[in-house]
Amino acid sequence: MKKIKLKEINRLAGPAIIAGIAEPVISLVDTAFIGRIGTSELAAVGIASSFYLMVIWVLAQTKSAISAIVSRYYGKQQLEEINSLIPQAFVANFFLGIIVIGITVPLAVPIFKLYHASGDVLHFACSYYSIRAWGYPITLATFILFGVFRGLQNTSWAMQISIIGGVVNLVADYILIFGMGPIPAFGVEGAAYGSLLSQVVMLGLAIIYLKRKTDYRIYWVTKIHKDLKWLFGMSIDFYIRTISLNLALYQSTRMASALGEAVIAAHTIAINIWLFSSFFIDGYANAANALSGKMFGERNILGLKHMARSIVWISIGIGSVLGLIYLSGYNVIPTFFTEDEIVIKYFSSIFWILIIMQPINAIAFAYDGIFKGLGEAKLLRNTLLISTFLVFFPFAWTSAYFGWGFYAVWASLMVWMISRGGLLAILFRRWVKRHLG
Repeated sequence: MKKIKLKEINRLAGPAIIAGIAEPVISLVDTAFIGRIGTSELAAVGIASSFYLMVIWVLAQTKSAISAIVSRYYGKQQLEEINSLIPQAFVANFFLGIIVIGITVPLAVPIFKLYHASGDVLHFACSYYSIRAWGYPITLATFILFGVFRGLQNTSWAMQISIIGGVVNLVADYILIFGMGPIPAFGVEGAAYGSLLSQVVMLGLAIIYLKRKTDYRIYWVTKIHKDLKWLFGMSIDFYIRTISLNLALYQSTRMASALGEAVIAAHTIAINIWLFSSFFIDGYANAANALSGKMFGERNILGLKHMARSIVWISIGIGSVLGLIYLSGYNVIPTFFTEDEIVIKYFSSIFWILIIMQPINAIAFAYDGIFKGLGEAKLLRNTLLISTFLVFFPFAWTSAYFGWGFYAVWASLMVWMISRGGLLAILFRRWVKRHLG
């Protein structure tokens, strides 16, 4: 048995944390800046960003699928066999993004009405989304390349690209939202343009890194690669899994929206912090994704088991530290996003639940990353379906029926995460026993 050293795990996880939080940081920056304009604008960007990130989460699962395939070939030392798979996956994801634009932008009004948006909130949400949506093909194509980099056991390239993209977004947001010199203030639309610009920069850099640092190229391929079916098969299972995940997030946003504008604004702040924390903790899950695929390709099951244990405990530690940081800033953190005292009051009433969730989330995310690297898409799909439809929705409906209000939203999310992490922990033990014979 060859054990993976902690140094190797950290080498992959550290950059993966920074790369993984790129999208939620972009949304957090949008939220923080827009919160200075007004409550309606904040609620609108929150709703539109939630839907945008939901779609991205669903469709970006090809990143995990391509990473699993590349890392397994890396473990087998047969990387030359997937030369044509990378450009095919890249092109497929780009055109998938184009299709999503064509479907969702014309339906923006009915989509956001489902979130109980109306009046100015609906108007601003549609304005923001009609611009931000053009980031779908750009971001999905970028994620394919990030998945390739991860499969090659390198997460630092994606980190470097994400840092540059984040800086571009920060500067562009400030200038375009509030105006500077001859550039007028675009408000909500400025936030969307700033995000789009950063995504274009990241895609360009990802293509340059692929060309300069790997043997792969983006070119037109007519012959279908033999593993493209495997890639799509995993992706579809990941899509179903992530759709069920986002149905839970959608229901939480819908429940908050029904409680009033101030509550949805508070929920917007909370969900963005939750997403940021999730992607932050997910850095070690991404390391597990890369390593588990490689170790499975090497047939190093005992080493994989040891690596998984380390990843889980490190993730729990990171989640606990994040929780303590949030606890220390309990009354300060909401003021970064809004000055509305009513919104702050609602946020503070559920912030303690979000804090408790951090180490709980860590367990689920760690095992998620391990199983993704192993290509166990069907197992992850079924686990999410059980947790969402047999745990989250019944609990959410019951707690709402008994008048828990805003507490019902976040208590349901916490129970949902407990279910996810518990099921995955049990299933991993069974997986190891099965493959050890």
